[in-house]
Amino acid sequence: MSATTAPPAPAEGWGVRLRAPLGAAGAALAGVLALVARDPHEQGSWGLCPLHAATGLDCPLCGGLRAVEDLATGSPGAAVASNALVVLLVLPAVAATWAAWLVRSAGGATRRPLVVPAVLRGRAALGLVVAFAVLRNLPALAALRA
Repeated sequence: MSATTAPPAPAEGWGVRLRAPLGAAGAALAGVLALVARDPHEQGSWGLCPLHAATGLDCPLCGGLRAVEDLATGSPGAAVASNALVVLLVLPAVAATWAAWLVRSAGGATRRPLVVPAVLRGRAALGLVVAFAVLRNLPALAALRA
């Protein structure tokens, strides 16, 4: 019995290969525009954090929307004060992962999995998030919170 091979799949054009990463960028841009249109600095404008509402403690993502809006409106210092973890770690890692996705897609490598930066994987990421959550809720560091 002889093995049969399937004919090679037709090569995808640029438009097809870039559809997913450019669509994700468009969705992210729409989200940023929504934040600029409806200021997250106004109490409750985007809902409430359940942890903060129940305990008064800031979760690791509290202030993330404010930070993104601050960056979008040209206030990087205010963004870091709103949520340093989002500004200094999460957004750069997401941008780097997206850029790698875009480059791989442009080159036709749509079937390979995305490589998530090591700092966002496993115990290192969990340790950073827990340490940030603890430090940002210490009374001695309350002046650094926005």
